[in-house]
Amino acid sequence: MEAGRVNCVIVKDLSRFGRDYIEAGRYIQKTFPALGVRFIALTDHFDSISADTGERSILLPVKNFINDSYCRDISTKVKSQFEIKRKNGECVAAFPVYGYKKSDKDKSRLVIDEYAAENVRRIFAWRIEGMALSAIAEKLNSLGILSPREYKKSIGIPYNGGFSGTGRSSWSSVAIKRILTNEIYLGHMIQGKTETVNYKVKKCTIKPKEEWIKVEDTHEAIISADDFAVVQHLMKVDGRKSPKSGKPSFFMGVLFCGDCGEQMIRRLSYYKDTTKAYYICSTKNRGDGCSRHSIEEHVLKEIVFQSIRTFANSFLKEKELFNRAMQYETNFDGILRYDKEIGRLKKEQEKYYSLCSGLHEDLREGVITKKEFERLHDSFLQKGKELEAAMQKQEQLIKNIFKKGVLSAGRLKTFQDCVELKEIDRRTLSSLVKRINVYEDKRVEIEFHFMDTFAIMADFRQKILADAKEKTQKTGRGA
Repeated sequence: MEAGRVNCVIVKDLSRFGRDYIEAGRYIQKTFPALGVRFIALTDHFDSISADTGERSILLPVKNFINDSYCRDISTKVKSQFEIKRKNGECVAAFPVYGYKKSDKDKSRLVIDEYAAENVRRIFAWRIEGMALSAIAEKLNSLGILSPREYKKSIGIPYNGGFSGTGRSSWSSVAIKRILTNEIYLGHMIQGKTETVNYKVKKCTIKPKEEWIKVEDTHEAIISADDFAVVQHLMKVDGRKSPKSGKPSFFMGVLFCGDCGEQMIRRLSYYKDTTKAYYICSTKNRGDGCSRHSIEEHVLKEIVFQSIRTFANSFLKEKELFNRAMQYETNFDGILRYDKEIGRLKKEQEKYYSLCSGLHEDLREGVITKKEFERLHDSFLQKGKELEAAMQKQEQLIKNIFKKGVLSAGRLKTFQDCVELKEIDRRTLSSLVKRINVYEDKRVEIEFHFMDTFAIMADFRQKILADAKEKTQKTGRGA
C-alpha cells in the first residue's frame, strides 16, 4: 500500500480484519484514507467510498467494539477452563517436562519416560555424591546424552521452548539446576507460574510463588521426597571439585566452621612418602580472619561414622516405641496436642499479638507517635504471620508422619543399613547429615536430617505413656 501497488482491501467482515477496535479503527479511518486505499467489509455492508457519516462515526466503532468484546470474552473463558484443569491436576502444557511423556490414553496425564527419567535419577544421584552443576553438565555431554531440547526433537516432538538457543543445544548448569529444583519429579503438578499481561499483549510475566497452582500426587514420582530434600539443602552450598583430584571433597556441602560459618576446605600435606588430608576454615585460608579449625580427614570420618550409627540406632528404637504409643492415640489432633514446637510457636505468636494490642494504649497516652505506632504495628503483625506460617509447616510435618508414616521404605532401609555399616560413604553422609560444625577446640557438632521427626516421636511417646500411666493410677485409686 505504501508503495502504491495496492489500493483496495476486501474482507468478509470487520472481525476478519481485526478484533482490536482501537487499531482496526485507526487503520480504517486514518491509515487507509491517508494512503488512498479503499476498504470493503462484505457481510457488514461497509464500503469506505460510499459510507456516510453515520456508518463511519457510529456503526463502524460499535461493530469493532463488539468484535473486540467477543475476543475478550473468549479469552476469559479459555483462561477459566485452563484454571479448572490446573486445579484438577491436569497437564495443560503443550510439551511435558523432561523425564515424562503424555499418556496415550489421557493427554492431560503424565507418565514416566524411562530413558529420560533414568537420566534425571542420575543427575540427582551425582548431586548427592557432591558433583557441581557444571560438572554434571560436562559429564552428560561427554557421555553423549541428548539435552532435553534435543531429546524431544529426536523423538519427533516439534519443541522450541523459551530456553532454546540457536543451533544444537547441550547440557548446561542452568538446565541441571532447573531439573534439580523442579517438584514435578516428586509426583506433584505445579502450573500457572506465568501469565500474559492481557488478551491483547502476549508478553508473559512471572507470578509470585504463592499464586502457583500445586496439586500433589498427580503422577508417579521419579525422585523420592527424601532425596529431593537432601539435594535442595546441597544446592545452597558450593560444590566445586578439587583442581588436583578432579573430584569433590567427601564432606562437600555439609562441613562448616563452627565460628564463622564458612565451609571448610580440604588440604593435603606431603611428608616423605605419606600424604595426610585435613580440613581448615576457608575464611582463614583466604586470609580474612578466623582461625584454622584444622581437623584430619580420617579423624573426622571416624567421628561422623560413629555418630551416624548411634543416630540410626536411636531413631529406629524411637520409631518402634512411637508406633506402640500410636495404639493409644490414633488421631491427628492428638499428635498436634502433644507437639512442643507448635506450643512454643503459639506462645510466641500470642506475645506479638499482645504487643500489637498494647500499642493502641501507648498511642492514646502519647508514649509513641503515630508513625512509630504504624511501624511497630506492621512489624509485630508480620512476625505473627511468619509464626503462623511456621505452625502450618509444623502441622504439615506431623500430618505427613501421621498419614505416610515416619519414614519412607527407602529411607527406612538406609537407617537399617547404617546399623551394620562398616564404612561411611558419600550417599549415606548426604542422606542423613545436614551440617557438621567444627570448632577451634576440636569439638564437632553434627546436625542430622529428620531431627524434627525424632523430636516429635519422642514428645508424643512420652506424653501418651504419661497419660496412660495417669489413667491407670486413677483407675487403681477408684477401685
